[in-house]
Amino acid sequence: MNTDSVSMPRPGTVEGEAYYGEDAGVGGFEIDFRALWLIFRRNLWIIGGVVAAALVLGLVATMLMTPRYTAQASVQIDQAADQVLGTETELQPQAAYQDADRFLQTQVDVFKSRAMAERVAQALGLFKGETFFERMNLAVPDPEPTVARDKQLRDAVIEGILDNLDVSLPRDSRVVTVAFEGPDPALAAQIANTYTSEFIKNNLQRKFNSTSYARSFLSQQLGEAKAKLEQSERALNDYARQVGLIKTEQTGSDGTTTTGGASVTTASLAQLNQATNQATANRIAAEEKWRSIEDTPLLNIPDVLANQAVQQLLNQRAQATAALSQERAKHLDAYPTVQQLKAQLDELNAQVNAIATGIKQSIRQQYESAALQERSLEAQVNELKGATLTEQDRAVRYNILAREADTNRTLYDGLLQRYKEVSAAAGITASNVSVVDEASVPNTPSSPRLVLNLALALLAGLAIAGGMVFVREQLDDAIRAPEDIERKLGIPALGAIPVSEVDLREELDMPRSAVAEAYNSLRTALLYSTPEGMPPVLFVTSSAAGEGKSTTSYALAQGLAKLGKRVVLIDIDLRRPAQHRAFGLPNDAGMSDLLTSHREIGSVIRTTEIDNLSFIPAGPIPPSPTELLGSARLVAVLDELRRTFDVVILDGPPVLGLADAPLIASVAGNVAFIVEAARGHRGATKTALRRLHTGHAHLLGAVLTKFDPKKTSGYSQYGYNYYQYGAD
Repeated sequence: MNTDSVSMPRPGTVEGEAYYGEDAGVGGFEIDFRALWLIFRRNLWIIGGVVAAALVLGLVATMLMTPRYTAQASVQIDQAADQVLGTETELQPQAAYQDADRFLQTQVDVFKSRAMAERVAQALGLFKGETFFERMNLAVPDPEPTVARDKQLRDAVIEGILDNLDVSLPRDSRVVTVAFEGPDPALAAQIANTYTSEFIKNNLQRKFNSTSYARSFLSQQLGEAKAKLEQSERALNDYARQVGLIKTEQTGSDGTTTTGGASVTTASLAQLNQATNQATANRIAAEEKWRSIEDTPLLNIPDVLANQAVQQLLNQRAQATAALSQERAKHLDAYPTVQQLKAQLDELNAQVNAIATGIKQSIRQQYESAALQERSLEAQVNELKGATLTEQDRAVRYNILAREADTNRTLYDGLLQRYKEVSAAAGITASNVSVVDEASVPNTPSSPRLVLNLALALLAGLAIAGGMVFVREQLDDAIRAPEDIERKLGIPALGAIPVSEVDLREELDMPRSAVAEAYNSLRTALLYSTPEGMPPVLFVTSSAAGEGKSTTSYALAQGLAKLGKRVVLIDIDLRRPAQHRAFGLPNDAGMSDLLTSHREIGSVIRTTEIDNLSFIPAGPIPPSPTELLGSARLVAVLDELRRTFDVVILDGPPVLGLADAPLIASVAGNVAFIVEAARGHRGATKTALRRLHTGHAHLLGAVLTKFDPKKTSGYSQYGYNYYQYGAD
């Protein structure tokens, strides 16, 4: 095997770099709008036909539909009705403002209820006869033996109303829209207006019923509460007179007066206990302050340092100390100035100590005074505790009776106030629901809507067409353009060779032809296909015969030779050799002779009319080509040729059906795969590629041959408008 060949990268990669083909992992989601446009172009007739058919069906269906009319009425629903008297209260539970959405949704549900539909039908007389079914284009229900006919018709009318009713409440709004749809515009308007009026009547009726029941109930409860209050107050007075207790009345936070106030002894105890607690807190604070400075040096006490007099003396002492230091630097301690400064410094220290000692003593006196006040108040509290306990023993029964009397009084006052409010509001019929707009008879039908139906038909047609195009694209595995090589095979496209009406080898002799330019582009791509440049050994093969691999091998060898490279072209198809006919040379000796014997390579090399290009024919067809290609002799021959020539090109057999190509690929290392446009299918081609990969070949890419841009104009934007040579 060629040891200098580059190791084969993973499928879907080019020289170790990620390549995003169909089978390669894609790092992120990306939409190829150009590919979508190409798919649209080549399936334009399918898409247009499906969409046109959908539009026609939508138009026909719209014309066959029965016109229906929608009448709308709107009402405003407030959480509370207008306060006429200013003191009345709603008897029904009112929703809190933070619960307004639930309250409004409840009213909408009442609109949609079966009871409301029954009230509307009753008000309009829709239960009589079968007129409703005729005006609504509804079928009269068939009679059932187990159900009464009248009940069956009533249920059908109610269901017909509810099925065509729509009650909507916009977000952040209190206006409810009631819409009814039907083939009769007059009936639709009547039902919508009747819904609003019956809803208001139903609301008022529920309020009146609640008021009547509330008055009767409150009247009964008020008599019972009055009797209980009289009995409890009489029992309280009798017990107070018996034990000699006098309690003061107290006023609550709501302004009501209750019995059972505190006595003088209890009030005094409470005041003294509060004062004792404050004294204890003062003593604790003073004690903590004294304990914190008791053993602290005088000049470390915060109160001493905060004293202005001490601060001034400390400043003076600092100045005196500095002056003394200066004098000592000049004179001895016996010098008069030094003695004077020392005396001044001693005097300042004495003054500081005296003031600091006084501050410390004042803190101690504050602590002792607070402790004395605490002990005095505690003694007074202890004296009042005994008297209060004695009084509390006698007040237990009194407090029980007092609480019972207060409870009965509160209940009686509340019931009396509520009874007055209900009586005052009994005749008020204010409603929290008001009509905003009445429904008018619609002049134009609301359905069917031609534009909407056509839009829906268009969307349906596009969806069906998209599904058909998707299935068609998935089933279409033909390789028609260079983009298909990358998208369907997951390998790089080295180039595309256009189809030619004349012999391709003749066009190669015309450097300005499209075929020549295409092969020049392929040659350039191969020159940069590996980090080392043009691979020294290149094996050219295809999945099946007749795809253009021999022509491509010849064109590459010719082009490289014209660049000055020493090239040898080997026809290594030992079953159906054809390359010798292109050169007009005999096939009497060639590659098969080299593989079956140790014959000199020079004896089979043929010179050609092209400079720097040599040719080795396939030679006589051997009985077992696979055994020859799998021998070590092929490796030795290629190694010797690599030492003599710059590039060795192997024109090999097809891959499918034979074992020759994988063997040659494993030895050559670098492979250029030929795919014929509109012939190579993805399944067969990928099978051939997998066989090459089993031989650990380095697949440089694929070349699309016989490519006709005109036939694939709707499939690819790949064109060949080459630069035209000539004078202006």
